[in-house]
Amino acid sequence: MELQGSRTLDEEVAALSRSADRDSLFMQANLSLTNGGKPAVVRVRNLSPGGMLAEGSVRVAEGAAIEVELRNIGPVPGRVVWVGEGKFGIAFERQIDPHVVRRQVKTESDLPPHLRRTGLERAPFYRRS
Repeated sequence: MELQGSRTLDEEVAALSRSADRDSLFMQANLSLTNGGKPAVVRVRNLSPGGMLAEGSVRVAEGAAIEVELRNIGPVPGRVVWVGEGKFGIAFERQIDPHVVRRQVKTESDLPPHLRRTGLERAPFYRRS
């Protein structure tokens, strides 16, 4: 691998891994600082197995320990790795599957009240006579 400019080998590898397998999306997540403070809602702009790009009015410092509540996954611990103009990067402590976060989950409550508990939630909505 040829280094560009004054970047070290570690910086080059990190740049390549950050750009791999990243999903661009627009969704919300709840973010909590693990040292306390009020939870905040942030916008998730990019999501990868190892981290995310978040945007919001919450004030975080580089290196801060956080926990982000991701849809269909639950709380994921991580650290803020960079901060800039209303956006910040988070590195997760464990890998996640970004496709699970994107997946819509249908529940019984998605049905209109008159169709609940009729068996229709387990069967097709049409029947041939």
